[in-house]
Amino acid sequence: MSARIQVGETIPAQSVKENTPNADTPLVLTGKNIIVGVPGAFTGACHAQVPGYIKNYLNFQAKGVNKIYIVAVNDVFVTKAWKENLAPKGSAVSFIADDNAAFTKSLGLEFDASPFLGGPRSLRYVIVTEGDKVQSITVEADPSKTVDTAASAVLASL
Repeated sequence: MSARIQVGETIPAQSVKENTPNADTPLVLTGKNIIVGVPGAFTGACHAQVPGYIKNYLNFQAKGVNKIYIVAVNDVFVTKAWKENLAPKGSAVSFIADDNAAFTKSLGLEFDASPFLGGPRSLRYVIVTEGDKVQSITVEADPSKTVDTAASAVLASL
């Protein structure tokens, strides 16, 4: 397990998957970004948390946010279906499939969810970046709960 990323550090360069399983693309962070890490698509707390980011996308933009990324340790088919389920008319929020948890592990934000979700998963977190530099990081003490990483809480902190 890597050391947990800290304020002021650089988000490690990683390729990610958004739309197809065989098309890794570099995660390019420009301007202010919100990276939301969730344990799993379609899980109860995650399925309740993410719509707040979709619904408030324009409010985040008004606060200077360039992009919002939802990162789940799932395959691209699952994250794509999840986005279609939560935003059937589309959304500017990007859903990132961290299928082998490489991105999550590079941040030091994985945990063993084997008893519940079959393997390593992401802690529930929100990272605010300016470019690729971490401005703030919030990690829920209990990954099954959404308190400090709710869209309303993050929006109020900007």
